[in-house]
Amino acid sequence: MLTDPTATYETDDLYWANITHNLGTMADKAGIYKALWRPEEINKEFAKDIVPLLEDGLEDLKNRPEHFKQFNSKNGWGMYEHFVPFVEKYLEACKEYPNAKISISR
Repeated sequence: MLTDPTATYETDDLYWANITHNLGTMADKAGIYKALWRPEEINKEFAKDIVPLLEDGLEDLKNRPEHFKQFNSKNGWGMYEHFVPFVEKYLEACKEYPNAKISISR
């Protein structure tokens, strides 16, 4: 979730998305786990801070689909074909709102 601390809205959310943590291993292998689920652990507070990580991870995901598909969830809740569009949309939102504060709900 991205929020703009200087703006006033009915809600402070500029972008909201949800994805299963079953994709954690895939995200980790793509180097974007902490950017997606634990940005505070890598001292990332604003959307612009994670853009380079997401760009690199997305490029890797797209360049090696068969490698990443091996990390698909066995129960079907956490699949490569759902994760790539999620990362694409999140990256777009981070670029659209670079000064938005990242807020992760667990």
